[in-house]
Amino acid sequence: MEKTLTFQHVSYLWDEAKALELGGDEVALFLYRSNLLGADLRLTNYAGGNTSCKITAADPVSGQPAEVMWVKGSGGDIGTLTKAGCANLYVAKLHQLKQRYRGLQHEDEMVALFEYCLFDPKCATPSIDTPLHGLLPFRHIDHLHPDALIAIAASKDGEQIMKEIWGDSIAWLPWQKPGFDLGLQLEKVVSENPGLRGVILGGHGLFTWGDTSYESYINTLEVIEMAAAYLEANYGKHKPVFGGVKLENGPNAETRKQQAAEVMPILRGLASGQRRMVGHYTDDERVLEFVNSHDLARLAQKGTSCPDHFLRTKIRPLVLDEAVMRQPLAAVQEYLQEQFAAYRQDYAAYYERSKHGNSPAMRDPNPVVILWPGVGMFSFAKDKQTARVAAEFYTNAINVMKGAEAVSEYTGLAEQEAFNIEYWLLEEAKLQRMPKPKSLSGQVAYVTGGTGGIGLAICEVLLQNGAVVVATDRDRLDETQTTLRKRYGQDNALTAPIDVTNDQAIADSFRATVLQFGGVDIVVNCAGLSISKPLSETTQADWDILNDVLVKGQFLVTQQAVEILRKQGLGGDVVNIASKNGLVAGPNNVAYGTAKAAQLHMSRLLAAELGADKIRVNTVNPDAVLRGSKIWESGWAEGRAKAYGVSVEELPAHYAKRTLLGEEVLAEDIAKAVLVFVDGSLSKSTGNVLNVDGGVAMAFVR
Repeated sequence: MEKTLTFQHVSYLWDEAKALELGGDEVALFLYRSNLLGADLRLTNYAGGNTSCKITAADPVSGQPAEVMWVKGSGGDIGTLTKAGCANLYVAKLHQLKQRYRGLQHEDEMVALFEYCLFDPKCATPSIDTPLHGLLPFRHIDHLHPDALIAIAASKDGEQIMKEIWGDSIAWLPWQKPGFDLGLQLEKVVSENPGLRGVILGGHGLFTWGDTSYESYINTLEVIEMAAAYLEANYGKHKPVFGGVKLENGPNAETRKQQAAEVMPILRGLASGQRRMVGHYTDDERVLEFVNSHDLARLAQKGTSCPDHFLRTKIRPLVLDEAVMRQPLAAVQEYLQEQFAAYRQDYAAYYERSKHGNSPAMRDPNPVVILWPGVGMFSFAKDKQTARVAAEFYTNAINVMKGAEAVSEYTGLAEQEAFNIEYWLLEEAKLQRMPKPKSLSGQVAYVTGGTGGIGLAICEVLLQNGAVVVATDRDRLDETQTTLRKRYGQDNALTAPIDVTNDQAIADSFRATVLQFGGVDIVVNCAGLSISKPLSETTQADWDILNDVLVKGQFLVTQQAVEILRKQGLGGDVVNIASKNGLVAGPNNVAYGTAKAAQLHMSRLLAAELGADKIRVNTVNPDAVLRGSKIWESGWAEGRAKAYGVSVEELPAHYAKRTLLGEEVLAEDIAKAVLVFVDGSLSKSTGNVLNVDGGVAMAFVR
């Protein structure tokens, strides 16, 4: 099937062969269309917008045909939508709700009634937008938030511009909070204007439709393409974009990243006043065009327009003064503290001005989005995905402001309307239904030796309990990153190369950590190697490499980590993986045992020094972790087998038999010991040693 336009501003992704494979299944085609629309972020935001289709299905009770609407459920994302993420409802029952509707003051009570319209009681929860689809007569409907359309919808002259582009084929509805009444308004404007191909919701988004899934898809693309082309023709035509460039010669990409990494832990510490936040940084060219412009302060103060943008990014961003940010770090830190305090006061005043008698309590007053001219945009949220998506939404808002200013004047959402969305009781109920945060939610963990057996197990346990993790090591980086992201989410894991004996390599790995997540909270020194030789065979090179990797490496990594932890001012944890050999003297082990003993005592010394900063330093002492451990690939197993007069194959049983519990120690056991130190269970414990060795009496700490 031929596409009807040559698209330049949207992606035409429909594959007729794939569509034919779906065999005319209307629901499958609706899901296919939804996924294609969600794949292009120029069309809608993550988890934004919704799509629907209406089919005829047999009523499971009467067996009679009934019209049933499939629509994206609450909180879903059309780009990844499946049947499980859809609500399906009787269309006739949705129309019958008109008899129950008592007006705008009782809008929210309608949502509970959607449950009585469900065709399948086990389907996803219907969203607030359900009546916007259900009350329209069209079989296939797309409701999206394209930047190009919102630019027109958020323009002072938006309705006039709409007529200039589409004539009478598109209708306009002024801003109104989503709900049953807006569904009635849509139904009315469509019935009074036959032949429409869509409706623009002022300040909000677009509704388009078609008789088939493909026709709806094409109609949607055509409308958005026309809007984008109109804006493109007007950029710079009447006035410079964003009032022109204010910061002509900003720093280059490398300098931007250096500056961002230097300041981001300070920002994160300030943003984490109520709960630990994870950060995101971008110097996307669209962001730089905005933050380097004359109109930055004026437009940023207006806030966003689309409700989806606003819910993710707060009322407005915090804009930093580029000149002040070039001062020495101590002055910058003082300035940022003042700016955050002022933002919190401003937010509290906004809450007091706008609250209703039944409004939820004021939420976290810290900024979500921070704009630094010359450097870029930072965003902070409860987890990495939410922080990244907030940045994407504000980038969408930048696109909207750019388009609106090119053809008219940008108008943000009125303050009271913004508050009514942010503190909507239905949104509050949705927040209250969210799962309780995991014990390490919002925490950033950095693990050396993170691709080996023990290190990888530590990474996995930390991820399972809500942390984001950076696994640093010398090899297996790509393989480990792919595995961890597949298991725990694309946003939550990173690998970085490291040589723990090299200051610059360590600095580079911490910079990668900060730029990815905003800072660090948990540092696990797990990098290691082992050499087992009698004194007469131990070379100076053996001695040097063991002490360089185990002792110097632990020192250098901790030294740089503490600099970041102090910038954040949030405390933190350092956990050092030493060994039973740091406590027990054994044969053929002089270099390794000495280095492990040094690691152990360094941990005590650091605990004594860093307590005032609320930085806990503890040690886990493993013993005989055989399965998957890198050290057993290096000849250590042969050395220990020789020392104990057994074969390599007999080592696991030998080690297990000599323990009090008679148990083999696994990498997962060490990981769980690390978790106990960092998950709050031992929040008032520092300078401690936890042996995980199955019970070796000689290693008891006396």
